Amino acid sequence: MLDISELSRQSGIAASKIRYYEQVGLVRSIGRKGLRRVFGSDVLPRLSLIALGQVAGFSLGEIRDMLGPGKELSIDRERLAAQADVLDRRIRELSALRDGLRHAADCSAPSHLECPSFQRLMRIALARQAGRGKGEKRPPQAGAV
Repeated sequence: MLDISELSRQSGIAASKIRYYEQVGLVRSIGRKGLRRVFGSDVLPRLSLIALGQVAGFSLGEIRDMLGPGKELSIDRERLAAQADVLDRRIRELSALRDGLRHAADCSAPSHLECPSFQRLMRIALARQAGRGKGEKRPPQAGAV
């Protein structure tokens, strides 16, 4: 058994986040020790899976649905494969963006606005922004671009 402060220390996750995870049904305490929540040691792998799911771009609701409420973890392999496909598309997009930015940095055109490749990048960026405004789900991002 781990009280919430020990769980926080071992997992590196703030106690407030662990309380929030409990509130939204991702983890479950097994009782209290004084005023502190107490968790079973089986919650550590679950916190790791939650962290992995978030890094992979799943929402907390999607993670909760995949992990289920019990101690037995049953991860939907089809959802994992579908998310891997989303990440593959995002990698291709980011690679193309990187290549376009490198080209624009080295472009011999007098102005970036005269560079056909840079104009193409701007059109793609505008189309992506317009698509997001129409309910398109934003792809996961590991960091700012």
